[in-house]
Amino acid sequence: QVQLEESGGGSVQAGGSLRLSCAASRWSVRSSYMAWFRQPPGKQREEVATLGNDGRTRYADSVKGRFTIIKANAESTLDLQMESLIPEDTAMYYCAADSFPWWSFGREPQYWGQGTQVTVSS
Repeated sequence: QVQLEESGGGSVQAGGSLRLSCAASRWSVRSSYMAWFRQPPGKQREEVATLGNDGRTRYADSVKGRFTIIKANAESTLDLQMESLIPEDTAMYYCAADSFPWWSFGREPQYWGQGTQVTVSS
């Protein structure tokens, strides 16, 4: 059974940085499609950053230039480096994975973690 476990969330002041990690069990980060999503309080979940199995990345406009999605050296770890955090980045952050580019099929990723909370204060 595939498991994704996020860590690294916490509380930080605006302008600060955090690095989230997603540890995948029974899953190869390197050869799959991975992403970070987030859900702010009272809002819908949104895609933050995506990494394809060919290394291509894409980012939400709201985080471009501030967030970086990274395949860590370990085969089963995906990170999200977040810089210059702003209060609007406050959300539950989720790691997601799929064997295929889910966006091409009009669906969501197949596997999800439980999430890690990020709170940015002004």
